Amino acid sequence: MIGVVFAFSVNAMRTVGQVFQLAATVLGLLVRRPHRFEFREFVEQFWFIAGVTILPASLVSIPFGAVTSLQVGSLIQQMGAESFTGAASVLVIIQQASPMVVALLVSGVAGSAMCADMGSRTIREEIDAMMVLGVSPIERLVVPRVVACMGVAFMLNGLVSVVGVSAGYFFNVFMQDGTPGAYLASFSGLAQLPDLYIGQVKALVFGFIAGIVASYLGLNPGKGPKGVGDAVNQSVVFAFLVLFVVNMILTAIYLQAVPPKGG
Repeated sequence: MIGVVFAFSVNAMRTVGQVFQLAATVLGLLVRRPHRFEFREFVEQFWFIAGVTILPASLVSIPFGAVTSLQVGSLIQQMGAESFTGAASVLVIIQQASPMVVALLVSGVAGSAMCADMGSRTIREEIDAMMVLGVSPIERLVVPRVVACMGVAFMLNGLVSVVGVSAGYFFNVFMQDGTPGAYLASFSGLAQLPDLYIGQVKALVFGFIAGIVASYLGLNPGKGPKGVGDAVNQSVVFAFLVLFVVNMILTAIYLQAVPPKGG
């Protein structure tokens, strides 16, 4: 039993190290050799990821914004601070809900498709053929996909924020009898510009992580089609776990580095 646990721990640490190595390699290629960037592959992947995530993100952000506004509004009304309902709802949506919606969609929809595509290339030995020809699969396939994930996540976060805030405004004003003027005026009471910055930074980081996890598992699937299917499932689960942990870390750092408004 101890031997099994030890072997599992070693394999887990080895996998984590390889994922970090891939992430460092991708960052290094972006910094050192931008002239070899595969722009056509990037455009194709960007268009694909945007096409499969824009509509779901818009639809999912509506209930997210509505539930957030209703829950926060109900809690604040009990505390007698109705004038801060708008700011509190927007802070939750921009800082937490919007980046997480983007992360879940990019990793769940786009990441799984990326992993399946690269996994199928791997079992067909296309990746090995590229390496024999002297073509780096990381530079040719991984880097454009990771950058595309980051770009789509960055822009998708703005869309989700706007739709979520609009949905929150609608439900607060029309279902909780809130005042439109007070909802909008409260923005300046609690919200500040760095709140928007941290949401965008989170979206970039989450897109990078989703692309790295999907690419790593796509390059290292099991044997046969079943191995590719298992790698796709693992990419979604692992990406979700890592994203929630990273979100907690980034939030804690932000709250310590940026004082609240009026603090």
